[in-house]
Amino acid sequence: MTARVALVTGGTRGIGKAISIALKSAGRKVAANYSGNDDAAKAFTAETGIPHYKFDVSKFDECKVAVAKIVSDFGPIEILVNNAGITRDGTLHKMDLEQWQAVIDTNLGSCFNMCRAVIDGMRAKNFGRIVNIGSINGQMGQYGQVNYAAAKSGMHGFTKALAQEGAAKGVTVNAVAPGYVDTDMVRAVPPPVLEKIIARIPVGRLGHAEDIARGVVFLTADDADFITGSTLSINGGQHMY
Repeated sequence: MTARVALVTGGTRGIGKAISIALKSAGRKVAANYSGNDDAAKAFTAETGIPHYKFDVSKFDECKVAVAKIVSDFGPIEILVNNAGITRDGTLHKMDLEQWQAVIDTNLGSCFNMCRAVIDGMRAKNFGRIVNIGSINGQMGQYGQVNYAAAKSGMHGFTKALAQEGAAKGVTVNAVAPGYVDTDMVRAVPPPVLEKIIARIPVGRLGHAEDIARGVVFLTADDADFITGSTLSINGGQHMY
């Protein structure tokens, strides 16, 4: 069987990089999106052999054009991982509109933009796997992150609704909600604060990007067709519900 084509947004660094590599290792043809760091994207492709595509997932027309280009290069996109995201932290009484809107547009608006660009092709093939990367903070909230928590919580609702629409056409839609993962962003947290975070994780460590990637590979497998509308929490037991 021809290798299925997968697109990972924010796929050249951090968790997205691990997902891209894991999907390639699972036999997929992978395309990785990025938006800003050209040097990191070039290094990623040199290291992995996975091509990168630069476009802004918060812009509907850019997503539409980029998806058409990837389809032309590889064939129909059968697996989509919506991983791209940003933070603009601050308490609400100090947050300005740009901080709010940028996070909503990039983290949540991108789910609509990207899913809308691929859903017709998936429905036509009677096969599709969509995984939206949410967050533990979208499940339980976080001080100073009303924008991020709202966007990630919205992704979880988006997932459940689209799962109902896609089920009859062989399109599964699930979410993965990572806890605190050992990425550049988390490493930048002051050590005393990081120690307190780890102390609240029952397994006693931060997550690794590969922990998240394994969950994505599982949910995008051909034989994961009876799993849809679910959220897989990968957080070391920090939040259970």
